[in-house]
Amino acid sequence: MTSALVDPQHAEVPLTLDEEAPKTLGLLDQGAFWANLGVSLLGFSGALFLLDPLGGKPLTFTGAVLAAVVGSLIGTAMVGLAAIPGVRTGRPSMVLLRGLFGARLSYVPTVLNIVQMLGWGAFELWVIATGAQAVFGTAVPYGVWATLAGLVTIALTIWPLGAVRLLRRYVTAGVVVSMIWLTVALFSRGPSLTGGSWDAFAPAVDYVIALSVSWVPMAADYARHSKSSRTAFAGVVGGYTIAQVACLALGIAALALVGNDTDKVWDPFVAAPLGAFFFGILVLREADQSFANVYSTTVSLQNLMPRVDRRVISVAIGVLTTGIALLVDVNSYGAFLSVIGAVFVPMFAVLVVDYFLLGGASRWNTAADAPSRWLMVVPWILGFCAYWIVTATSTVGWWDTIWENVRTAIGFSHQPWMNAALAAFLVAGLFTIALGRLSRRTSNVSPERLPNR
Repeated sequence: MTSALVDPQHAEVPLTLDEEAPKTLGLLDQGAFWANLGVSLLGFSGALFLLDPLGGKPLTFTGAVLAAVVGSLIGTAMVGLAAIPGVRTGRPSMVLLRGLFGARLSYVPTVLNIVQMLGWGAFELWVIATGAQAVFGTAVPYGVWATLAGLVTIALTIWPLGAVRLLRRYVTAGVVVSMIWLTVALFSRGPSLTGGSWDAFAPAVDYVIALSVSWVPMAADYARHSKSSRTAFAGVVGGYTIAQVACLALGIAALALVGNDTDKVWDPFVAAPLGAFFFGILVLREADQSFANVYSTTVSLQNLMPRVDRRVISVAIGVLTTGIALLVDVNSYGAFLSVIGAVFVPMFAVLVVDYFLLGGASRWNTAADAPSRWLMVVPWILGFCAYWIVTATSTVGWWDTIWENVRTAIGFSHQPWMNAALAAFLVAGLFTIALGRLSRRTSNVSPERLPNR
């Protein structure tokens, strides 16, 4: 009996890809889930990348909040659109990419997604462990907290739809109350939010888009269980945007109170009246972040191993993520997000253009033997290159030098208004359209029967 035939109140994700995915998540489920993902303790310290993405040229508070709103709306719209094919096909994200690249070529983004999800999962376990130490002190070692958080994460991934329903029923209300309480407490202390300029607005938007669009590769993992496409899209855009903007604004206020010292960003939260209690709720809630990443790593691996029980994969990935969390270098966070944006923004552009504009929805082939579509790799790579040519965000020295040499060779000069994520999206999308028109002319077929090669 497939999970689709089980009581919807207790339906769970199928153990393998051979079973039909139940569609039991409504708007409240999706909205609460994505709102919880939008609030992250990592976002409080990460607000410094929003406020001062270029280093030494901080934005005004108004500019930073506006960058958070603009970047969140752009990024979540991408995530929401990426979720729709998942609703329609019932397939998780990496399996969905078989229709874009073919079965074997889909392994490339699958592996990249696994790498980024492992990184995100490790970051979140680090956040939970250090957040717990901020509340309870250092008597319990970091490794113990990280291990406990890893165990909770593994348990949640065994019953993923149950975890989503748990978030909606019991966790979201606690998060909302905690955020309101802590916002009043911190802003009442009058943090210095004056000064700054608008010079870094575009890089700040880039950062927020990357922060949001990092969820594109997992959007369909949950959307495939939605009752409708509208439910999935509205849940993503509404829930995540509101929560992320609130989180980043609160992070800026906390940073202002500690002189932008990210190592002390949680101190104002804990020092506030009843702060330890409400901050503790946010620490416990952080498990939904690590859960989402470990679970999506699991279903990504199922694209490579479709008949392996997802519970076995979840346990293995949970253990590996916990091991990484014990060694992770959180200082690489900004560069990590830049890489994510450069890879997945143009990939999303190719997908959305092919699926929604070039008739892909009517011929989307997610079978295990779906033929390779090599041409679709071309606009993806071009979009990737466009991102690094346009971006003004520093990452790793040798990598930045390569792209600086490319800019010099082609005579490109970065302007303050330029946005790397949008450049990558436009280049990848326009080249996908061009390839689609070229294919129609050379093969003399209708848009619904475009060749797979």
